[in-house]
Formats: sequence, C-alpha cells, structure tokens
Amino acid sequence: MRSLPLTLVARLLPVAVLTAAGVAMTTGSDSDAHPKPSASSPRPSATATATASADPTSAPTSDGQGDGTAAPRYPEPPAKPCGTLPAGTVKDLVPEAETAGTPLKTSDATHRSGCSWHALSGFDYRWLDITYDVSASAPARARTAQGSGPSTAVPGLGDQASVSLNVTTDDKQRIREAVVVARDANAVVTVTYNGGDFETNEAAGTEEIRKGAITAAKTALAALNG
Repeated sequence: MRSLPLTLVARLLPVAVLTAAGVAMTTGSDSDAHPKPSASSPRPSATATATASADPTSAPTSDGQGDGTAAPRYPEPPAKPCGTLPAGTVKDLVPEAETAGTPLKTSDATHRSGCSWHALSGFDYRWLDITYDVSASAPARARTAQGSGPSTAVPGLGDQASVSLNVTTDDKQRIREAVVVARDANAVVTVTYNGGDFETNEAAGTEEIRKGAITAAKTALAALNG
C-alpha cells in the first residue's frame, strides 16, 4: 500500500482532524447555494447542481381539485433533513461518516432544506448530499440531471426522475459522481453521490455510485410522505 500524494494529504488532513474531534463540516451560507464541502475535501462538480422552480401558473392539482386553489401536496421540505436517511443507509453509502450529517444552511427553510455526509474510510472517499426544494404550487418542474455523461430516466421514482454520471480528475485523482433529480408533485429532491480511491487514484465504480445515488433518492423522496 503506497502513501497518499502530498497534495491529497494536505487536502484531507483537516478532514481527519475534524472527524477525530467530532466536529461536523459546515455547508454553504445561503439558501441558493448547493451544499458545499470543506475546501479540504473533494466536492460535487459544478455541473452536478440541479435546481427546481415552481410552475409560473396555478395548475390543477393531482387530487382532482382543478380550481388551482388547493394547497400543494407538500407544504414544506423536511425540517430535519439529516434524519431522512436511516443510519444504516448512511453507513452503507458513506463508511466512517457521522450519521448525524451536516444540515444545509438556508434562509428559507419553508422552501429548501438539505444535508450532507462525507468521510474517508482507509483510502476510499465518499460524498453524499440531499437537497429538498418545495415550490408554492403544484406541479414543480425539475431540470434534467446535469453532467458530462448522458442523462437517463429512473422509472418508478416520483412523477419524474433522471440520473446522470460524471467523472472528474483533480491532481490525478479521479472522482465518479452521480446526480439524481426526482420530482413528486411540488417537491424536487436532488441527490449527489461521488467517490474515489486515494491509493490508486481511480474513481469509484459506476454501478456502485449510480445505485447508491438512486437508493438515497428513493429513501429521501419517501421521507416526504412521513
């Protein structure tokens, strides 16, 4: 087993220190930003961010009330988004991560919430984040998941869902990332999951990352229904 490159040691040392101290990483400081990891660790790619917007017109709701005045299906996102994934799921997807997670800081918790988990287990790094966007009217509209690879539909996940895969290289380290965007009525759930091996510099496996992101999205979406 060879040593980590010096650049990666410098990048990951703060993560190890904070993990040992039991201190959670902080996320972005505004409600419009995607959850951000510490500058000391790999982050979701810029193309991974997917957003949701409310339908500009008051549309008939799926419960058959067509006057446009019915309340949306989901009044607000989960107040405790870090509790939407069971501890076992977090441990499976992000080994060694603190299951409590790091909440997304937002100035409008009535429309947006989220949580992130990331950790280094040996030389394997994993990052997972979930963002809930709830619009004031139904239905919401979700942009297609964005990445350098093609986007494919995910059947049976909400009203509409897609997943895209992307591989980035930073200082010879390859990171594979999957982004799932799922819409259900007036809510959109965006999941970003990525990882790589810091010993071999190889990205995590395609199916592992793809299936992990979809699993997290299914669980996160189900949490909207209590």
